[in-house]
Amino acid sequence: MKKMTAAILSIILTFGFTGCSSEIQSDSSNEVSSITENPIITSETGISSTDINSYQPDTSNAAYPLITSDIADLTVGTEEYRDFTVDNVYHSEANGDIHYNVYIPDSYDGTRSYALFFTLPGYEGLYFQGVASNIKSEEFGFEAQKYNSEMIVVAPQLSDWGETSAGQTIALLEFFLNNYNIDRKKVYANGFSGGGETMSIVMGKRPELFTAYLHCSSQWDGDLEVLASSRTPVYLAVGENDEYYGSEPTQRAYDTLYSLYKGQGLSGSEIDKLLVLAIKEHEYFTEKGVNNEHGGGGLFAFDPEIMGWLFEDPS
Repeated sequence: MKKMTAAILSIILTFGFTGCSSEIQSDSSNEVSSITENPIITSETGISSTDINSYQPDTSNAAYPLITSDIADLTVGTEEYRDFTVDNVYHSEANGDIHYNVYIPDSYDGTRSYALFFTLPGYEGLYFQGVASNIKSEEFGFEAQKYNSEMIVVAPQLSDWGETSAGQTIALLEFFLNNYNIDRKKVYANGFSGGGETMSIVMGKRPELFTAYLHCSSQWDGDLEVLASSRTPVYLAVGENDEYYGSEPTQRAYDTLYSLYKGQGLSGSEIDKLLVLAIKEHEYFTEKGVNNEHGGGGLFAFDPEIMGWLFEDPS
C-alpha cells in the first residue's frame, strides 16, 4: 500500500488439506517493501448477531472510527505487497491470533461506506506457507478491485480448512464490520479450494452477513439448510474433472440447495437469481494455457461473467 494509505490508516485505524497450488501465479517480481509510517490501531467493539444488519456506526467524526481503548487487539503489518498491507494480526479473545492481508483504497477516509470483499485461499495460501503466500498465488483479491474502486479487500491467512478457520473468518469479518464504515449491502466473499471448504462452513453459520458468495474448485462442507433460510446468493464454479474434488460434490450441493428452495415455494426463475452452477469443460482451461483443472480454478478470477455476477449491484 502506498505511503499515502499508511498515513490515512494512522488516522482512521484504531483499531484442502486441499488440492494442488493454483497455476495462476502473481508476478513474484513484486517485492515486499517496508511501510515507514505505522498506523494507530483499534480495539473491537461489540455487536450482537441479532442486530448486525441494522448496526450503523457513528460517522459524526471524519476520522472514523475512533476506538482506542485497547491497542492490543490489533497488530498492524509494516510491509506491503502490491498495495496490500501484509501480516496484520487481529488478536481475538475467543478465536486467537488471526493473520490477514488487507487492501484499503487511498480514497477511504471513513466518511462514506465502502464495500468489503473477503477472499480465502487454497492450501498454498495458508499462513504456514509464508506471509502473503495467498495473494502471491491467487488473483481474486486484485481482480476484485476492478469491479469496485471503493472496496476494502481482506485476504485472511488461516491455519486449516475447517471449523477453526471458519470461526476466525467470522470473527475477522465482524471486526471489519464493527470498525470500518462498511456498506452492509455490499459484503462479498470467495473461497478457492480449501478456502472454499472454510467459506462453505461460514456460509452455513452466518450467511446473513454476506451479499453474495463465489465458491471455486472446492466441495461444500457447511449447513445448506441455514444457507437456504438466508437466501444469500451463491455461485458454484468447478472444473468438470477437477483433479482433487471432481465436480460431483459441487453438483450435489447445487441439487440439495435447489431442492431446499423448491421446498420454500420458490419458482425456477427465483432460484436462478440465488443459485448458479458452472461446471467448466476441460477446454475452458486448455484454451487459456492451463492443463490442470483444479489449479486452473484460479482462472475464475479473470472471468468477467463469474466475477461480474459476484459484484453485481444489489440495487
